[in-house]
Amino acid sequence: MPSMDVVSRINFAELDNAINNTKKAVQTRFDFRGSPVEINVDRKEKKLTLVAADDMKVKALREMFESAVIKRGISLKSFKFGDPIAGGEGRYRFEVKLKEGLESDLAKQISRMIKDSKLKVQASIQGDEVRVSGKQIDDLQAVMRMLDGAGLEQPLQYVNMKRD
Repeated sequence: MPSMDVVSRINFAELDNAINNTKKAVQTRFDFRGSPVEINVDRKEKKLTLVAADDMKVKALREMFESAVIKRGISLKSFKFGDPIAGGEGRYRFEVKLKEGLESDLAKQISRMIKDSKLKVQASIQGDEVRVSGKQIDDLQAVMRMLDGAGLEQPLQYVNMKRD
C-alpha cells in the first residue's frame, strides 16, 4: 500500500547559508558601517535573534534576511517574526521563531482536510507528522495537490513516498 509522510521541516544548512549571506550583505552596506549587528541561532529553542543599533537598521536587517532566505529556497512561512524590541545599550532586536514540525492543531486540520476530500486514503497523526496511505499513488498525489492549494500557514514537504 503506497504511503507518504506530510512534514514541515527547515533545512538548517540552507538557513546557515542565508544567515551568512545576510552578514556579507551587511558588511557591504554603507549605512551599517561601524554599527554592531548580530544574528544568533538557537536550534534547541528553534529561534533566531536579529540585533542592530536602531529601529531602522533592525528592519533593514530583517528585509536582507528575508531576501537571503527566499534566495536559498526556504519559505517565509517557516518563520514567525515578532515586533522589534528595544534592548540594552540602545540596541533593537527581533525575535524570530522557527516553525518546524506540525503542531497538533495543524496536524488535526490536515487530517480533517484529507478525510473531507473523499479520496480513498487514510491519514494518521504520528507525532509531528501526518502519514497518508492509500491504494493508488495517484490518490497520494491528489492529496499533495490539495494540501499545496489549501494556503496553510506553514510550508509542507512530502517525504518517505513508498510504493508497495
